[in-house]
Parts: sequence; structure tokens; C-alpha cells
Amino acid sequence: MLSLLLPAMMAIQAMAVMEVRVPEQPVVALHGEDATLNCSFGHASPFNMSDLSVFWQLTDTKRSVHGYWGGRDQLADQAERFANRTSLFPAQLGLGNVSLLLRRVVVADEGSYTCFVRVQDYSSAALLLQVAAPYSKPVVTLESESNLRPGDEVALTCVAYGGYPEAGVIWQDGGGRNLTDNITTSLVANEEGLFTMTSVLTVVLEPNSTYSCGLINPLLGEEGYAFVTITGQNMAFPPVALWVTVGLAVCLLVLLIALAAVCSRKIKESCEEARREAEEAKELEEEESKTGGSIHILQLLSNYSTGSRWQ
Repeated sequence: MLSLLLPAMMAIQAMAVMEVRVPEQPVVALHGEDATLNCSFGHASPFNMSDLSVFWQLTDTKRSVHGYWGGRDQLADQAERFANRTSLFPAQLGLGNVSLLLRRVVVADEGSYTCFVRVQDYSSAALLLQVAAPYSKPVVTLESESNLRPGDEVALTCVAYGGYPEAGVIWQDGGGRNLTDNITTSLVANEEGLFTMTSVLTVVLEPNSTYSCGLINPLLGEEGYAFVTITGQNMAFPPVALWVTVGLAVCLLVLLIALAAVCSRKIKESCEEARREAEEAKELEEEESKTGGSIHILQLLSNYSTGSRWQ
């Protein structure tokens, strides 16, 4: 029945005066969610529902998605993968709304769909369905190697999974400059057709450097950024630099010891000099005391002698 109906509908396409309308822009559906493929028609005069025929099919492969005529759904020729996943809006058919509800959208549903409508006259129109799935938050890791040294090349890996379609990747440094060289990006699809995206950026290792990885889903827009900062905690210094550092440390230690010895000697000499000066001052005081006492005794004797003569 269907094989006879479609050629008949297509044979009178040139005579069609009925307009079938579908969105000009692609319909974007989220993976796992329901989507409505809008299709409507305008008819100049009232019609009987028994005269209405609606047929949805895949534009490229001509596989049947959903059929309706004779006042009821006709699903005998429906592609197996659409079974129990499609329906029209029966209450809206008489108003010219022949949109298709597609449940639990999967990546394989992406493509072009043609809406055929016949009520005495015949017309059709095609629309594009695109499927989108958000990626997980990206994670950036630094390759786990020991003895990394400044100046070494190191790989930063950005991973996100469960998304569709392929996302754009933007690497930036801490100053917000885009990094476009030395980037390798790969995609691996799971059984549902969703991608795990891995992007690797190779950079020259520098301490305290920040890098970011951003994902942009072309259908959903920007999804998120992840950052990684390379510190100097886990870096090993080159052998030459290590010996130079050790040598400078030894020289500084020797200099400090020598300075401490000089200061100690100077302090000791100052203390000894102060002690000698104190002893000399004490001796001088004692001598002055003795000299003063002798002069006093002589003066007394002189006075005594003079008094005896006057008597």
C-alpha cells in the first residue's frame, strides 16, 4: 500500500498548490531528550480527515519514520529503530499541524527529514535535525614524570567525555593568549556515538606558569574551562645549576664564619684594652693618694718645727 501511495503522491507534486512549512534553521535536539519536528500546512478549503495523508521519511535513505492516512497511524513500513518512538499530534491534525514527536533522541537520529502532506493536493518540505550532548567538565593534567627540569618540554592533557558533536578546543596561557602550536586533539566515540575528547598541548616547562583548556560545543555554545598551574615544587634543577647553588652556599657559610671570627676577636681585643685602661687608672689613683699623704705629713712636721723655735 505504501509503495503505491508514495509514487502517486510524488507524481502530482508539480500540481501542488498546498504549502507545507518547516523550520528553515536546523532543529537542535539534546541527546536522550524528546524533540518536535515542526511541520504544518495551509489548505484553502475545509477538508475531511479521511482525505489527509501524512508521511515522514528520512530524506537520504527514504526509510519510513511515521505514516498516517485513512484516519489512523500506518506503521507497518516504519524503520525498526523508530519503533515506539514517534507520534503525531492527533488533536492538531485538523488545524494543519502535522509535526512529528521523536522520543529519546540519539546521535543516529541526526539528519534530514521530509514531511509529505496530501489533502487532494500534495506538497512536501524537508528539515534538518542536529543532535547535541554537553561534554563533562574538562580536566587538565600534567604528565607524571620525575626529575622535570626548567626548559624541558612537557605535555598537558585536557580530557572531556560524553559530548556531541566534536567540540572546539582553545588553549591559553596565563596572560590569555591563545596557543595554537603543538596541539594534538583526538576523538573516540562510545557505543552511543558520544565522544571522549583528548587534547594534548606541548609546552616548555617554566615554574609558576598557568594554562587553561576551554571547550566550545558548536551547537550548545561555551561549556567550560579547566586550569593547571605548574609550580616549582616538583622540579629538579639541572646538575650545573645544582653545583653552582651548592658552591654559593658553601662560600656564603665560610664568609659568615670568617666574619664571626673577626668580630669575636675585635670584641675580645676591645674588652682587654678597656680592662688595661681601668687597671692603669686605678694604679694612677693609688699613686696620687700616696703622694698626697706624704706631702701632708711634711707640712705638719714643718709647722711643728716652726712652733718650737718661737717658744
